[in-house]
Amino acid sequence: MSTAVVVGSGPNGLAAAVRLAREGVAVTVLEAADVIGGGTRTSELTPGLLHDHCSAIHSMAAGSPFLRTLDLERFGLRWCLPEIDCVHPLDSGAAGVLHRSVRRTAEGLGRPDGSRWERLFGPLGENFDALAGDFLGPLTRVPRHPLLLARFGLPSLLPASALARVWRSQAARGLYGGIAAHAFRPLNRPATAAIGVSIIASGHRYGWPVAAGGSRAISDALAGLLGELGGRVETGVRVRSAAQLPPADVVLFDLAPVAVADVLGDRLPAPVARAYRRFRHGPGAFKVDFAVEGGVPWTHEAARRAGTVHLGGTFEQVAAAERAVHLGRMPERPFVLVGQQYLADPARSAGDVHPVWTYAHVPHGYDGDATEAIVRQIERFAPGFRDRVVGKAVRTPAAFEEYNPNFVGGDIVTGANTVRQLLARPRPALDPYATGVPGMFICSAATPPGAGAHGMCGAHAAESALRYLRRTGRRSPRVRAQDSRTSE
Repeated sequence: MSTAVVVGSGPNGLAAAVRLAREGVAVTVLEAADVIGGGTRTSELTPGLLHDHCSAIHSMAAGSPFLRTLDLERFGLRWCLPEIDCVHPLDSGAAGVLHRSVRRTAEGLGRPDGSRWERLFGPLGENFDALAGDFLGPLTRVPRHPLLLARFGLPSLLPASALARVWRSQAARGLYGGIAAHAFRPLNRPATAAIGVSIIASGHRYGWPVAAGGSRAISDALAGLLGELGGRVETGVRVRSAAQLPPADVVLFDLAPVAVADVLGDRLPAPVARAYRRFRHGPGAFKVDFAVEGGVPWTHEAARRAGTVHLGGTFEQVAAAERAVHLGRMPERPFVLVGQQYLADPARSAGDVHPVWTYAHVPHGYDGDATEAIVRQIERFAPGFRDRVVGKAVRTPAAFEEYNPNFVGGDIVTGANTVRQLLARPRPALDPYATGVPGMFICSAATPPGAGAHGMCGAHAAESALRYLRRTGRRSPRVRAQDSRTSE
């Protein structure tokens, strides 16, 4: 039987392990922390309330071509949808409101912006399942749906600031800009439209759901399936060098590129080592989880029913804040994301006290305190919020990196979304998951298609590992049986 070791139990590491185990490979996952999950962990950061540690809203995971094949509902994963997916309020009292329905979203934006939104995102949402198989993977593959991919790719190559000109109203432009800001890049840079386009398209197909019981349900379900397939997970095992790795036919690393370089040392070919050590990380996140009595008193009524609220004002204000962060300056009014997961999953609350998940975009490695800046941004659109806070938990960029070493400098998406790294991450290669060391692969969010709890990085890396096993004759019994039936 072929054997595999996966270092790291984030959603990509677990997805890779499951994909290998389904082919009969004996898999062991080694996790440095005492709890599995990487960015998909949940706990009582404030007493009695369930808070997601990092990843929280999961349109990409719900629509993941790989996760959807696994029947994870058998292991407790259940998606819950809020009444409204996302609201982007403005100082004027207006707001952009995103619904799962592209038609309802368009109606709310009015004319002519609604029809323009529907023309752009309607076909992408309707065809998302076919499209996802192409764009949620390495660009070196031949696309199965080239015309659909072109329809997605052409607007995605634009700067977000250029695509935003499609809409006239501040509400529509702000709604798009807040979603595009998930790229953690200045919005006037090429291809910054891509993240916003992909998130909106997936949302119009699957909504912006949360996992019942917290994001940990994703990792728990993957681990449960892995156990059923004969794999195992060992926690509290930190791998610092290749000498610590147990014997295995293949090894996959759910680690940032620099960590892979540190572990493999001189075994890594010099060009690959240079590329991994030069891999660029992006801005950081400063997170504050609040316990809020009575919920957030949003001025805009729709925000009180939304799973996600984006705070930054107009498109121009959001763009200015993102530009400052990129230049290493902390803006007075940072872009802030607010998660109200309890609206879809009430079991996270304790009576009338609710968990409110927030983080601000801050410069890479920011060592200041952004708590007050976050509170002020919420107060800007929800006066009286401060008086309702009965508890909080703060996680700085440094604390994010300590919590998960993949989050270098607080970079929770594991890599700057530069044009080069969008097209060729973590290095230019026909197989971006190969490390150049035979049998060893990288499967973290530093590989295509990038950040998210979708598990696609891990699934694609596992496919590379399976090809290696077949090529070298270290094939699993299941693969050999399939080959035998084919030869008959």
